[in-house]
Amino acid sequence: MLVAAAICPCPPLLVPEVAAGAAPELDALRTACVDAVGVLAAARPDRLVVLGPAEQAGRGPHPQGAVGSFRGFGVELEVPLGAADEAPERELPLSLAVGAWLLSRADWDDAPVEGLGVGEPLARDRCLPVGREIAASAPRVALLVMGDGSARRTVKAPGYFDERAEGFDAAAARALGAADTAALTALDEELAFDLMASGRACWQVLAGAAQGARLHGELLREEAPYGVGYFVATWT
Repeated sequence: MLVAAAICPCPPLLVPEVAAGAAPELDALRTACVDAVGVLAAARPDRLVVLGPAEQAGRGPHPQGAVGSFRGFGVELEVPLGAADEAPERELPLSLAVGAWLLSRADWDDAPVEGLGVGEPLARDRCLPVGREIAASAPRVALLVMGDGSARRTVKAPGYFDERAEGFDAAAARALGAADTAALTALDEELAFDLMASGRACWQVLAGAAQGARLHGELLREEAPYGVGYFVATWT
């Protein structure tokens, strides 16, 4: 059963070494993310699964000890997903690398952890059963759900401006803050794709996992500093 979830964004700029001189701009967002991970620890799960959007090579399960790297950003930094004696060969996708970094900031050692790279195009009809399967995998399951909202909030955003972006993000923020599984399930897949909202599929996996769990949601942070919607929320 799902007993807790933390929802966090996954920009590499969350990692101070990557952000460099711009690091202070996201201090409040980092703090909210670490606080959200702390809520997962308080739930005392038997198993933690970190979900994050992934390209083809990074999709599927990633075992504890898998390593994520930020070398692509000119930073010699590697972060393991939890503790393990030997690192698997396959590297974590970037979203899970950010998740692993957040867990390291929170000194996570409360339960075994593994990752799941989720394809952004994954249809909701496939997301929901994946979530239900994860929730049924242990008596007490927690999720760390990585993913961003629209990347088209301003003209300087990665996808330029789209007038639909603010409304989409507002609906997503409401659903995440209220632990509203029906509203998350109803998010439009094609619109999310158009708006470059990388978190949509992961949020719908969360919705499947939380069905029947009657969790309470709280939105800890919502902002769009670079024209990309970032949300931090907890479900307990």
